Amino acid sequence: MKLKLYQIDAFTDRVFGGNPAGVCILDDWLSEDIMQKIALENNLAETAFVVEEEGVFGIRWFTPLVEIDLCGHATLAAAYVLFEHFQYDRDTIEFYSTRSGTLKVSRTDELLTMDFPTDDYAPVTPPENIVHALGSVPLEAFRGKTDYLLTFSSQQEVENLSPDFNLLSKVDGRGVIVSSPGDQVDFVSRFFAPQVGISEDPVTGSAHTTLTPVWSKKLGKNQLTAKQISQRGGDLWCEFLGDRVKISGKAVTYLVGEIAIT
Repeated sequence: MKLKLYQIDAFTDRVFGGNPAGVCILDDWLSEDIMQKIALENNLAETAFVVEEEGVFGIRWFTPLVEIDLCGHATLAAAYVLFEHFQYDRDTIEFYSTRSGTLKVSRTDELLTMDFPTDDYAPVTPPENIVHALGSVPLEAFRGKTDYLLTFSSQQEVENLSPDFNLLSKVDGRGVIVSSPGDQVDFVSRFFAPQVGISEDPVTGSAHTTLTPVWSKKLGKNQLTAKQISQRGGDLWCEFLGDRVKISGKAVTYLVGEIAIT
């Protein structure tokens, strides 16, 4: 069996920037075991698998270690593949995940906009194990469905964090978001998730379902500019719509290849 594999750099307009995602557009679902092995072999933060079912595209996301509930950059990458490589001729693609519900991605010129559900989050006392792992005390902490979010006062503080990933890997949940006001954008962030095999994710679209409402309320505005300040870096445009969040970015093709499974 041979499968086409696309590797897309998401949330960037240049190759080697943003967050790379693997994308496989399938005629039928593969076994969970095979999809997990492909994701491990790709060794990317996430690989998305997509199957069209009566006009809606079913989507699943795998890290090298586990299947996850939601992945923004791999969804953006999957939409880019359908628009650019499969000549999908509508302006909006509707994805469906059994774990996250309906997810839509629309295209306006070079910009792709994801329509995701807003995270269900609440303020919490900063967990001591996370504070110890980060080596810095945050201003605030929040707990969402899958992640913690810790806020700091300056971009430099976020840039200077050097986490103990062994300690962070013991945190309950998917990962830890750290964020602050940005020097040139409304807010910046980083995302650590060693517990699912990703020490630091280059750009995390799904984290912005938590970041967007938090910073929208802090800054008193619904449209925000954002940057994930990882080594690769990524640019996002976010809009808070109450129970939904729009997250926009660009994407480019790095690789088109073929997987041979015997």
